[in-house]
Amino acid sequence: MNNIPELFWQATLDEIKQGYLYNETSDEFLCLICGEIIQNGVIYPENNILYEAKKYIGVHIAKCHHSSFHFLLNLDKKLTGLTDHQKLVLELFYEGKSDNDVAKSLGTGSTSTIRNHRFSLREKQKQAKVFLAIMELLGEQIPKKQNFIDIPRNAKQVDERFAITEQENAKILSTYFKKGLNGPLDSFPLKEKKRVAILQHILKNFAANQNYSEKEVNAILKPLYEDYVLLRRLLIDYGFMERTSDGSSYWLTL
Repeated sequence: MNNIPELFWQATLDEIKQGYLYNETSDEFLCLICGEIIQNGVIYPENNILYEAKKYIGVHIAKCHHSSFHFLLNLDKKLTGLTDHQKLVLELFYEGKSDNDVAKSLGTGSTSTIRNHRFSLREKQKQAKVFLAIMELLGEQIPKKQNFIDIPRNAKQVDERFAITEQENAKILSTYFKKGLNGPLDSFPLKEKKRVAILQHILKNFAANQNYSEKEVNAILKPLYEDYVLLRRLLIDYGFMERTSDGSSYWLTL
């Protein structure tokens, strides 16, 4: 099971866990597993029950994919790092079975063996957290002098996405701003390195040491790209801008 939509890899951990994301611009829910679109505001019938869109996307995932857990569990070993035996044990744990029940299901006859499995899996979880931290720290060690793009101080992760040479940057901008660097965007790429270059260029439309209302940010971004809400969100996600918790004020971080 390796045919995973590109959007899946761009989703947050919480979105991956729930199996879907909400697109604010189109006002729709998108299944990260198969790409099914559920339009918000529409009532969906299922087994003589009517569901609002947010409820129905959960029904869709349960009906078509069993659950996000089962989808993730059944991904290729290259992605999960889990053996078939570990997957079976995890599935039994997910079902809420006791150590004794799991032992009987596996035919081991020993609850101590199952306790060891639980311990090993918790250790694997710890290792995964440490590995993620190591990779983020490694990315932060990229010498700034090797980067053309200014790295925002609030970037959640500093890595090769920001390692863009002047030549690369010029090529990216000419590709996606076909009508000139003042916009609009011809399209918006999925590759993060290209997105970083474009977002960095878009910052030139904002003044430093100035606060903007969300309406003002939208007015600046809207002529550049039809999905201006996506641009606004990514400027925050990539650390180029910050905003107050209520979204009433935005400002540059560079």
